Amino acid sequence: MQRDLWTSLLLVWITCVQYSSMAPLNNQSQSLQTASAMIPRNRPSEGQRILSRAKRGWVWNQMFVLEEFSGPDPILVGRLHTDLDMGNKNIKYVLAGEGAGTIFAINERTGDIHAMKRLDREEKAEYTLTAQVIDRDTDKPLEPPSEFIIKVQDINDNPPQFIEGPYKGSVPEMSQVGTSVTRVTATDADDPVYGNSARLVYSILEGQPYFSIDQTTAIIRVALAGMDREMREEYLVVIQAKDMGGHMGGLSGTTTVTVTLTDINDNPPKFSKGSYEFTIPEDLGIGKPGGRVKANDRDIGENAKSAYSIIGGDERDVFEIVTDAQTQEGILRLKKPLDFESKKSYNLTVVATNIRADSITGGPYMDQATVKIIIEDADEPPVFTKSAYLFDVHENAAINTVIGAVAARDQDATHSQVRYFIDRHTDLERQFNINVDDGKITLAKPLDRETDMWHNITVTATEVRNHSQISRAIVAIKVLDINDNAPEFATEYEAFLCENGKPGQVIQTISAVDKDNPSQGHTFHYRLEMLNNPNFTIKNNLNNSISVLAKHDSFRRQKQETYLLPIVVTDDGEPPMSSTNTLTIRVCGCSRDGTVQSCNVEAFVLPIGLSMGALIAILACIILLLELTKWMFLYDEDGGGEEDTEAFDIATLQNPDGINGYLPRKDIKPDLQFMPRQGQHSGPNGVDVDEFINVRLHEADNDPTAPPYDSIQIYGYEGRGSIAGSLSSLETASSDSDQNYDYLREWGPRFRRLGELYSVGENDKET
Repeated sequence: MQRDLWTSLLLVWITCVQYSSMAPLNNQSQSLQTASAMIPRNRPSEGQRILSRAKRGWVWNQMFVLEEFSGPDPILVGRLHTDLDMGNKNIKYVLAGEGAGTIFAINERTGDIHAMKRLDREEKAEYTLTAQVIDRDTDKPLEPPSEFIIKVQDINDNPPQFIEGPYKGSVPEMSQVGTSVTRVTATDADDPVYGNSARLVYSILEGQPYFSIDQTTAIIRVALAGMDREMREEYLVVIQAKDMGGHMGGLSGTTTVTVTLTDINDNPPKFSKGSYEFTIPEDLGIGKPGGRVKANDRDIGENAKSAYSIIGGDERDVFEIVTDAQTQEGILRLKKPLDFESKKSYNLTVVATNIRADSITGGPYMDQATVKIIIEDADEPPVFTKSAYLFDVHENAAINTVIGAVAARDQDATHSQVRYFIDRHTDLERQFNINVDDGKITLAKPLDRETDMWHNITVTATEVRNHSQISRAIVAIKVLDINDNAPEFATEYEAFLCENGKPGQVIQTISAVDKDNPSQGHTFHYRLEMLNNPNFTIKNNLNNSISVLAKHDSFRRQKQETYLLPIVVTDDGEPPMSSTNTLTIRVCGCSRDGTVQSCNVEAFVLPIGLSMGALIAILACIILLLELTKWMFLYDEDGGGEEDTEAFDIATLQNPDGINGYLPRKDIKPDLQFMPRQGQHSGPNGVDVDEFINVRLHEADNDPTAPPYDSIQIYGYEGRGSIAGSLSSLETASSDSDQNYDYLREWGPRFRRLGELYSVGENDKET
């Protein structure tokens, strides 16, 4: 029965809409072109074009069809009509475009258009089609095609939907009424323009009285004040969206919103107990935990974190309390060592304070508790009266001299006796002893300040009843100076006196040194061992040094070459110490300006300052050089560069027996490798070097393949029968160790350094 009612209503609605919509449009109907032409009253002249105006003869309008109509027969959408349709059966209506022939069908005789299928506006809201009138017999168009639209009219057939649901929202606990939580959105597929099918209204089905929703904007707000997260953290709210403006008959859809109350710092920390008690040993290490306390907080996250502090009972600043980041416990730790003998217990006041303050509640919050700490006695090592001791003793003090004493005491209640020892790792030479009972340190061996001024030893103290309890102290012993060393020359002096010097000339300046170190500094006194020395005297320079002067100018090397002058040096210590040092003075020949030239008698016979053997060697070298200069060859062409050293084969010159042998090419590097040669000696069959070099020169001049070289050739061969052998210092047959260079010392100051260098070389080789 309900279906018949809906069908009747739809038919009435279509009829009303059709006539009401066609009425105003009839005045706007346009005539299509007709086949007949309008003949004007005056016939045109020949050749004049006849113009006629076509008249549009359609009578039709925009059509509508209701969606979701599902009657037994096709629903009439509308009717097309043309002025050409005068009951002539030759007229035929044709429909083309969207849905033509499938969704929509036209009666080719009457022009009625029917919807053949059930339509859904949400799938397609309108269809564009084209209508045309043609001749039924010839299928020729009688009028141009005309376009029109069929609109699908909406009905409320789609409920609202929450596409993004379900939703989640959050709001701080204790929020005021009206605080926004979140917003939801529903959509309706019906036409928002036509009717109220898509006009939505929101309401809360579940979640009251805690939350409310704006029926238009769909904003969810807090509706109840004082909601506490610690009482309830999560709420499930059901939201409904209803179309048709919320009126009866409208469709609806629902979604859920999970609202979570976020935490604020509205709860203080609270200790689980009002007082705690811990017992810790006296020897607990620094930084080690002695106990834990815990303040609980009903808040979460940063709001639940607390910082602990000690606000009373720790006047000695022995303890500290830190927060365990994992457990949020307060850990009591030691900052200083405990001493049972001085304080046996502590009563601390500990406070836990929230780290984070909240803008809503103010804060921060705190709580406090009492912590009693009982110290448990532990066996401790003896304690020295000082951590380091400083003693002094004079050098060369007698054995068993008491240097000083150390003292240590057992602080425990038992007051055990203490024994003292020296750590022998710090006294390897065992120079000190200690009395095991009273800690007196005595001298075991004599001390010398000039060897060691300081001695650092370690003394240990051990309990008699518990040898594992050991403590240590550093003892520094300073050795005091006494005047036990005589002064002496600062260096080994050797003076030179010119024969032609004048009386009063300064021969040498002398200073002294003393190993002792008096507090007032050194003062030295000098005197000649022979008070009335006929040759020399001394002069005080007033700076702890003296100058040695000559008394006359009659010194001659032929008469006396060396003078030994004993000088006594005395300090001003208590008692004074002195030593006799000898100054060696050599008489030398000097130039006019006083420069020493030679200091030995043989040099006087040879004015050039050389010994006879050295002079012979030099003359021999000069003769050899004069002989070799005859064989210096000069070519006009450019030299051979680095190959210049291979212009001649030195090995051939060193072996005259090969004069008639094979001559290798000189313009290439020879393949032969020659071993270092020994000094050449004369053989039985002598060969003239002059003749040998001339032969080689002739061969070189007449060899067209040999390149020219500019070089000076030095030949090591001395010739057969030479008694001198090779003069080369690199290839001498004798070693340096066979030569004596002492004569260089006798040639004066100029050659002394050279002699020392050669002497050092010999000593190094022996070493």
